[in-house]
Amino acid sequence: MYNLILDTDFLLHSVRNKVDIFSELKRICNFPYKLCIFDMTLNELKGKKDEKIALSFIKNRVNIIKTKQDKKVDDLILDQKNIAVCTNDKLLKEKLKKGSIPVITLRQKKYLVIENVL
Repeated sequence: MYNLILDTDFLLHSVRNKVDIFSELKRICNFPYKLCIFDMTLNELKGKKDEKIALSFIKNRVNIIKTKQDKKVDDLILDQKNIAVCTNDKLLKEKLKKGSIPVITLRQKKYLVIENVL
C-alpha cells in the first residue's frame, strides 16, 4: 500500500479548478493507496485564499500524518518511504524524479496524470 501525499500547492490548485481529485485518483492509480497529508501542510494552508474550501474538501477523507515541527514539508516528503506524491511544485517534482518516486500532477487544470509509474 502506498501513501499518496498531497502537498499544499496541489490541493489549492485542485480546489480552485474544481477538480475531483478523489475520482481522478481512482481513475489513474492501479495500485492500493491511502491519501495522506502532513500536519505541516495544514499549517501552510492557513491564511491562503481558498483555505476553508480546501479543508472542507479533504475533511474525513485524508489521513493526517503528525510530524516534528522543525522541517519543511518538502523535506518531510523526501524522508518518506513507499509513497507517491501529488504536487505541482516544479522543484519538488525534480527532486522526486531523481529518487524514482511516483509524482501525480494536475494537467490542463482538469485532470491528473502520474509520472514515474510504479
